[in-house]
Amino acid sequence: MKLAKILLPALAALAMAGSAMAAEKFKVGYLRVMDDAQAIAAYEGGFYKKHGLDVELMEFKSGTDLIKALVSGQVDSGVLGFTNAVAWASKGADLKVVGGAQLGYHALVVREDVGISKVADLKGKILASQAEGSTADTVLKGVVLKQAGLKPDDVQVMGVSPQVAVQSLAAKRVDAAFLFEPQATIAQLIAPTKQVYEIGEVWPFPCMVVITSGETLKKRKDAVWKSLDAQREAIDLLQKKPAEASKLIASYFIAEPTLKTLKKGELPREAVIADAIKSQTFNAALTQKELSRMQEIAGIMQEQGALKTLDGKPYDVNKVIDLSWQKERKL
Repeated sequence: MKLAKILLPALAALAMAGSAMAAEKFKVGYLRVMDDAQAIAAYEGGFYKKHGLDVELMEFKSGTDLIKALVSGQVDSGVLGFTNAVAWASKGADLKVVGGAQLGYHALVVREDVGISKVADLKGKILASQAEGSTADTVLKGVVLKQAGLKPDDVQVMGVSPQVAVQSLAAKRVDAAFLFEPQATIAQLIAPTKQVYEIGEVWPFPCMVVITSGETLKKRKDAVWKSLDAQREAIDLLQKKPAEASKLIASYFIAEPTLKTLKKGELPREAVIADAIKSQTFNAALTQKELSRMQEIAGIMQEQGALKTLDGKPYDVNKVIDLSWQKERKL
């Protein structure tokens, strides 16, 4: 009996060590926005480990930087904007969209003292948004402003990070900002601002997707699929238990345990992030409707000159899409 008490814990420890040694190393790139919450939650929640992957989570400042890392083999997969994959693939990059992530929820948050109540009121104003050519920039100029009867040069657009956009809004350096979550929620809590528009409510589109290189998919398909399985579990958690999910990811977006707000005092960061999660729609699979919207976005990119084909014909997004994982999983 004494021998068993000694041996059993030792054997359990050896089994755990063997399991850790057997885990396959895999690098996942992400951006620090709510759109990438599935990658963060899968890491912090242990879902990658559950599926046999030893994941290194790597943060990037922009989708362009992440795409470069994918192309060069520095990371194995990434959660980022669909437009990045299409733009680079049209230039010859071997990239594949292998899964869904989040539908495009981008809010127009404005200062309460500048008299903006609708998108058309942005004319002549300064707007903080994402870098030129990003997914946010593409839909801002090709959908949001266009539907309001505005031309891109009717608005002075500053391409900055979401964090800088919030700071600029609070400091009154800009009149409005086109924001991801959780920055849209945070901006309204810490500064006298309001939301006047949400593109996800009027023109839903697949914003963030899971992208890998064609070579990685060919050589490491099992690992890519394991990562997608892990992220699918994370998405289920985000959708069904936002409060629980927020405990895993809140520190990525709000450094301090609480957020000082204008009207609600100190709020626990988990509560702020839980509300931001609830405002989003995450989906591991890409529907036919979303694929059609992706083709539409590619057309917008061609109109803007951000996407070109050798024959001048519409770019076929099917060239960069591989849905074998979701078909195998019957999603």
